[in-house]
Amino acid sequence: MFRFPRTILTILPVILLSLTSVAQSQVLLSPEVDKILQKPLYKNATWGILVIDLQTGDTVFSKNADRQMLIGSIRKMFSVGLALDQLGEDYRFVTPIYRQGEVKDGVLNGDLVVVASGDLSMGGRERADGTIAYTKFDHNEANSLGNAILTKTDPLAGYRNLAQQIAAAGIKRVDGDVIIDDRLFQTFNFRHEFDLRPIFINDDVVDMMLQPGATAGTPADVAWRPHSAALTLAPQLKTTGPGSELELDYDDLPNCIGKAGCQVPLTGHLPIDLKPVLTGEWPLVRNVRITQPQNYARTVLIEELAKAGVAVAANKTAPNDAAKLPAVGSYQADHQVAKLTSAKYAQFAQWILKVSYNIGADTSLMLYGVQNGVDTLEKSLAAEAKALKSRFDVSPSEFHFVDGSGGGDTAATSQAIAKMLTARTKLDNFATFKQALPILGVNGSLATVTRFEENDALQGAKANVYAKTGTYITGDEQGRMIVRAQGTAGYIDAASGRKYAFVLVVNNIGVISGIDDVIQVMQDEGEIAAWWWRQN
Repeated sequence: MFRFPRTILTILPVILLSLTSVAQSQVLLSPEVDKILQKPLYKNATWGILVIDLQTGDTVFSKNADRQMLIGSIRKMFSVGLALDQLGEDYRFVTPIYRQGEVKDGVLNGDLVVVASGDLSMGGRERADGTIAYTKFDHNEANSLGNAILTKTDPLAGYRNLAQQIAAAGIKRVDGDVIIDDRLFQTFNFRHEFDLRPIFINDDVVDMMLQPGATAGTPADVAWRPHSAALTLAPQLKTTGPGSELELDYDDLPNCIGKAGCQVPLTGHLPIDLKPVLTGEWPLVRNVRITQPQNYARTVLIEELAKAGVAVAANKTAPNDAAKLPAVGSYQADHQVAKLTSAKYAQFAQWILKVSYNIGADTSLMLYGVQNGVDTLEKSLAAEAKALKSRFDVSPSEFHFVDGSGGGDTAATSQAIAKMLTARTKLDNFATFKQALPILGVNGSLATVTRFEENDALQGAKANVYAKTGTYITGDEQGRMIVRAQGTAGYIDAASGRKYAFVLVVNNIGVISGIDDVIQVMQDEGEIAAWWWRQN
């Protein structure tokens, strides 16, 4: 059964668009901004604000700057930033495949082993020009946001490329198995959905594209991607008449991947006159989590090998047999039969930060850990904490991170965030980091702001605010939405020529009537940011 929301933590990186800079030494002197902050919506809320002049280092305004507050996905700037430092802007993931056995007359008497590298895309988002594709409504949030826009890239492109390389290497049949070596880091549970591993395919989701039939009472049109025997849909979704309610019933966390005949039934009603949220046009997108990505990836590679003319004796829908793997580090270079090379990590940083990709940020933290000799979530967090202290003077007492993406009660002081942002301006990769952030009115989660086009104040600040947002929403026993945190942090290039690092976080807004109230918070923050850009 699909559950909405699936977890109490909902990161809304797109529809809850916010940019925020907060000018309080002067904001409080501005009637237009003070009017926003005094709204009844914020009666019981707590604000954390810090604005730093990057030229002088002076604190322009500070409010509760030393108080830890919930920050949501603002946290991603720490994990992705350190990964960018450690790996380097030009780092490329290389995912090799080795043969275990000899090849005679085109027959491999042994196994093929894919050594997972943590490549988040596996060729599924790369464009021909070396950039990574993303949209303003990312499919990773389709279930939370109610819709998405899919990229036009082929999610199986990397696996197809690997299969073709194996065929070109002269292998026509594999008498053993295909195995995924996912031992790069130890798995950990991702938000009660699945165990995160360093192997990926379509961001570990199957996308469903839904559209009504021609008339009420007919079957709805249901397509999905990727197509694989690893997991198929069994749709019985009906088109219903005008004014009916949308009803979708399916298991978004199936546990059958790695078994023959794994299917996800999809039933319910799709109103013929429904206007899809966010996009206003069809298809309506939802997704199913690939809960065993090692099994799914194995099946897909076997299927792509068959298309390339390489037969595999093993059952293609069987589970990944990690027990057959050789010792870590024992692969022989001359046994490599294929490899997939990714886009540069600078592109991955953009993708993760622009759309607030949770799994991407968590994986970035793990990759940082691996580069520093550790392979668990706990030890990676410890390694990060050590680096934050030594490099940015951010003490462990100033933050509480539970993962790499901002899940749960992730918190930090405005001072800690501002210290990191300020120090980053002096690093060689600052331009790359800054451009990776969503840009107001241009791209990422700040590409569109509610009423942006008709708001002159926001128009003026377009392309001058670079900011990462974070939203934390829970539900109460009555099913009401409670906004525990919303914030934004980043940089402002003011109209005056001055440049600022800023942090704006609001906690404990409380119970709201619905999504429109959350959008209003984003709009309010956008107007405050625009005022700061204009006045300073």
